[in-house]
Amino acid sequence: MADDLGNEWWEEPAGEEQSAEALEAKKNEEIGDGNKKKRKTVTVETLPSKKKKKQGKECILKEPTTDGKDLGKKEGTPAKSRRRKKKTITDVLATSAPKAGTPEDLQNLLLQHFSKTRSVIELEELKLADTCFVKPNDLTHTLSSYLNQSCPKWAKLSKKHTEKKSILLLVVCSSAHRTLELIKLINAFRGGTKVLKLFAKHIKIQDHIKQLEKNVIHIGVGTPGRIKALIEQDGLSLECLKYLVLDWNWRDQKLRRMVDIPEVKKEVLELLESGLLSSCRAGSVKLGLF
Repeated sequence: MADDLGNEWWEEPAGEEQSAEALEAKKNEEIGDGNKKKRKTVTVETLPSKKKKKQGKECILKEPTTDGKDLGKKEGTPAKSRRRKKKTITDVLATSAPKAGTPEDLQNLLLQHFSKTRSVIELEELKLADTCFVKPNDLTHTLSSYLNQSCPKWAKLSKKHTEKKSILLLVVCSSAHRTLELIKLINAFRGGTKVLKLFAKHIKIQDHIKQLEKNVIHIGVGTPGRIKALIEQDGLSLECLKYLVLDWNWRDQKLRRMVDIPEVKKEVLELLESGLLSSCRAGSVKLGLF
């Protein structure tokens, strides 16, 4: 019976061969899909892990330790040393008793300021003899009583003064507010003489020049910057000047004197250099420290 079947009995049907090839192709597809799935799972798993790691680092940097130091800082690093606060003029003066200014104080100030820019011979020319000064304030005088002591012939001088653009007495202070205070304090001394306030706040320099040209002014009270500007613009003449008084001992709210404020000190020294020192050396002007 087997012989009757012949070769056809051993041959496999075509459908079975196709199914085997289909299985192999499907298997290959599954392998490919598996690789894709594996890649996807790798990307999905690695990215969040890096993010978590980064977030973990941030937490370490920000999380404080029990001793108040950050974990991100290396152990053993030395702590920053605190800088010592420098003492101000106010701190120094608050613990010391105020002292009255002397001619030697002014001389030392001049030498200190000009020592780097002047020769030895020029520094000698800056020195003022004792005869250039009137007696300084010993902190017991008001401005009126001090001027009465320093200008004993004031009544005669003021009557003879008729020159415009010039003054007899010049009081130099640190600010506009202090100028107004000194003008009130000078009332007992001034008598019938005219006083002009000389400061830059709210007053144009041309207005000062017009007032000096039209009126006879006996006393000028003001700041060194405005007075120097008037001299430079020929608005104020020093020909008739007899007395120069510096508001030396007065202190502001921070306990600073006029020469303790850098910008004011610079203006005072420039004013003295503009012709007042030479007038003092010549003996035509007496210098007082109030």
